[in-house]
Amino acid sequence: MALLQLRHLTLYSLPFTSKLHHFHFSSLKSPRFSFSASASTTMAKQVLVPIANGTEPMEAVITIDVLRRSGADVTVASVGKKLRVDACHGVKIVADALVDDCKDTVFDLIALPGGMPGATNLKDCAVLESAVKKQAADGRLYAAVCASPAVALGSWGLLKGLKATCYPSFMEQLKSCATAVESRVQQDGKVVTSCGPGTTMEFALALVEQLYGKEKANEVSGPLVMRPNHGDEYTITEINSIEWKCDNNPQILVPIADGSEEMEAVMIIDILRRAKANVVVASVGDNLEILASRKVKLVADMLLDEAAKLSYDLIVLPGGLGGAQTFAKSDKLVNLLKKQAESNKPYGAICASPALVLEPNGLLKGKKATAFPAMCNKLSDQSFIDNRVVVDGNLITSRGPGTSMEFALGIVEKFFGRPKALELAKVLLFVRQ
Repeated sequence: MALLQLRHLTLYSLPFTSKLHHFHFSSLKSPRFSFSASASTTMAKQVLVPIANGTEPMEAVITIDVLRRSGADVTVASVGKKLRVDACHGVKIVADALVDDCKDTVFDLIALPGGMPGATNLKDCAVLESAVKKQAADGRLYAAVCASPAVALGSWGLLKGLKATCYPSFMEQLKSCATAVESRVQQDGKVVTSCGPGTTMEFALALVEQLYGKEKANEVSGPLVMRPNHGDEYTITEINSIEWKCDNNPQILVPIADGSEEMEAVMIIDILRRAKANVVVASVGDNLEILASRKVKLVADMLLDEAAKLSYDLIVLPGGLGGAQTFAKSDKLVNLLKKQAESNKPYGAICASPALVLEPNGLLKGKKATAFPAMCNKLSDQSFIDNRVVVDGNLITSRGPGTSMEFALGIVEKFFGRPKALELAKVLLFVRQ
């Protein structure tokens, strides 16, 4: 059995200035498989995450998910007139409220995702501008990632004399309104900024640390299965290598259900669509709208009954305990997966889904795989469980939210080749441009 280790090295690590708060989060060796908020609701910090048409969904959902894991009470607010937002790459998110309804609420933190034209839409919202300016004037925490530090915070004059960072293509604009620095996460006073999708998990954990302290940030980071050295390299372990074939762009099915892990689902969908794959998001339930594990509301493209009529080059399952349990109970989905495997066509899963969906249905028989650390004892073959992403022939598996970007990039690499995957990794700032 041939073993191929693919190590993807970044060209450099983004430098930190001497006054930069460098956030480092430890990984727990045996994280609990628990999705319950650990902080008391009576002490929950109030957080506003505004979203708009054109918001980068990875940045929004990662920020929301991680903050809710810390126990923060996060309000997702649409700056438009409707709760539903059409984010970038065809991802549809339903907000909890309209930002107009939040203007009299006092928040401990207001955190802006990026994306274009999402950042411009945030900047043009007068109610949001007023709220963030009051946040700054009152000495409370505010933050932004990707384009939003330059496009929104900078345009509002809220970065004057402060160190800040942003997505590289907006750095010149940032220089006109802040002391621009090249950092993955930058804190100066009560403002925290970051670069892009590939730095958002670090950004969100930095916000947890500001709200609740370093111990809580480390507690939240463990079950995420994050990389120990952000941006240095990522590894895909491949055995029994075969070519993943498709006609033109691959047709990929991503099922979602109530309880699916929203970070995993959105990273998979977003990254594969960036690679120009045709991704069908199908709800395994009676409604297009699902309530994910951290209460983010996502809208599928169609119901599984309709999606099942099509053929796919890949079927890939996000994790999340509740979502994986629903997948396992769906005869239609399980039969689709079995037919996919019998046809020797690619299929995959991450987090709880390898253990709860693939293993019980014989879809890991004779295969090397990995899963969420606390679920790996359910795998009959545990010889490869410590690898972050495992490809065995037509099967790809991975561990959790913190490995989702590598997982999605591994799929891109199998269909489009390593150069395309590395190019995309640089755009995401998963590796440096």
